[in-house]
Amino acid sequence: MDEAKRILAGSFTPRPVGSEVVALSDAYGRVLADDVVSSFDIPPFNRSTVDGYAVKASDTFGAEENCPVTLRLTGRVNVGEAPKARVQKGTLAEIVTGAPIPEGADAVVMIEYTERKGDSVLVRQAFSQGENVMKAGSDIRKGETVLKKGITLSPYEIGALAAIGSVKTKVYERPIVAIFSTGAEVIEPGKSLAPGKIFDINAHALSAAVEECGCESRNMGIVQDQPNQMKTALQKALKTADLVITSGGVSVGPTDIIPKVLNTLGKPGVVVYGVAIRPGKPTTIALVNGILVFSLPGHPASSLMIFHLFVRPILICMAGRREQEAVTVKSVVSERLFPARGRRTYVTVTLRKDQSGRIVASPVSTGSSGAITTLSKADGFLIIRENQQFIEKGSCVEVELFKLNTYSSLMREEAQ
Repeated sequence: MDEAKRILAGSFTPRPVGSEVVALSDAYGRVLADDVVSSFDIPPFNRSTVDGYAVKASDTFGAEENCPVTLRLTGRVNVGEAPKARVQKGTLAEIVTGAPIPEGADAVVMIEYTERKGDSVLVRQAFSQGENVMKAGSDIRKGETVLKKGITLSPYEIGALAAIGSVKTKVYERPIVAIFSTGAEVIEPGKSLAPGKIFDINAHALSAAVEECGCESRNMGIVQDQPNQMKTALQKALKTADLVITSGGVSVGPTDIIPKVLNTLGKPGVVVYGVAIRPGKPTTIALVNGILVFSLPGHPASSLMIFHLFVRPILICMAGRREQEAVTVKSVVSERLFPARGRRTYVTVTLRKDQSGRIVASPVSTGSSGAITTLSKADGFLIIRENQQFIEKGSCVEVELFKLNTYSSLMREEAQ
């Protein structure tokens, strides 16, 4: 495993594939390609944070419930318009939340502490300078970096872009990933399932995994295990995609022809052919004229595990995203676990709390790496190293989680 990763790192350095400018309405989920700097203050003027009266704070000093200060009303300030009223000593102006503070005022008296009598207003509480006033630039200053390059745009960042008047923003292009499955036994979901056939799980599962990385997946269908068909399909994929993923056709059977075909398409060709891991031993990696091709095992659980270990980190970088640190939890194993001899073994597990509050990791019960339920049931995986003979029941282990909500659920259980 370590050698395979060293070879991959020495052969290919993942970088963003380019950038483009998109409309703000299309920016959700995209990754910023440049820092975003505000060209003006937000808010651009001093504004009221409450409904009430704009005043000179000094005019309210000494005001109390039983001893109010009387001030003369000079006008009203509405939202969305420049103030016409001007506040002088002994006067105030009616104002609503969000409206600009009129000239001469430096505080806003909340309406709850006032009583209006004709053109006069009784103020029954003292207010300090700046109270209930949002200063110009208090949210965002002119010249301030609002958003950093590399951030993925959520609804909150989209709101920040709108606040500074952006209608377009520069984002990284989404890498295009071509995906196809191989094998005479594989058919598209929705078709009649004839004897000896299985539905194509991998293309759809891998497409979703690619999209989750911020890339664009292109399902190129099913290719038969024939050298000419395989070569044509790979050539088409290499012309249209930034990275190619295949599944199946990489073992040692007579129809496992992908490694041979890859070596005919460009240099250097296959750089990794088989990795001492379980699941995923037949994994093949090629570099064809600068484009990576990952040929994953045909078994769905193996294919998704290898994607997680090898492909995902590459795609995250190519999409311009920041790789999040893996979330791990400490647990104890429910039974003795044995590795595959001479291979690093990845054991998928489910997690639960026992009566004493310990997190217990139980291996997912399945008879084959081909069962997709291996990953759909699993919360994460633990690793048995090549030099380990076994992990004893009750031993402390570290489990890397597939989903963050698993961690949240465990923490909620602990809090309860």
